[in-house]
Amino acid sequence: MVILIAGATHTGKTALAQKLLERYHFPYLSIDHLKMGLIRSGNTTLTPTSSDEALTGYLWPIVSEMIHTVLDNRQNLIVEGCYIPFDWRASFSPEELTQIRYCCLVMSEGYIRRNFSVIRAYAGVVEDRGADEACTVERLVEENARVLAQAQAQGVDYLLIDDRYQVEPELL
Repeated sequence: MVILIAGATHTGKTALAQKLLERYHFPYLSIDHLKMGLIRSGNTTLTPTSSDEALTGYLWPIVSEMIHTVLDNRQNLIVEGCYIPFDWRASFSPEELTQIRYCCLVMSEGYIRRNFSVIRAYAGVVEDRGADEACTVERLVEENARVLAQAQAQGVDYLLIDDRYQVEPELL
């Protein structure tokens, strides 16, 4: 089985992947780690500040082929990151799709505004984000609204975090 965790920045994708790892003992792949490995090794001219579209276009063909390999070998994998396209299903056969679970994490504007200090406090709970000056209320509101609109337009499964943060492995 493959579990895909997509969503806007700071929604807890990595923390959920860590919880799933601990519960099911499935390995997980952080697409951000893959991105930085390819950038630092000089295997791409993209940078950490390249557009999400450019990064997705570069990373998804690699990640989807890794998923094909996992499925071919009847293995398990958790994949998390911002660079899973909303049309991810097109990369897989109907049979493969039966072995993939997908969830997109999205926070409502109200949740972000009410809980921004908590969101910031948890930002580095699994991986060090450094100063993370890009994490602002307005940026999170804008990005989550964009992700929600795309998830709804594409008809993909999403978990809207609105009243309280309740993202647990059993919800998948």
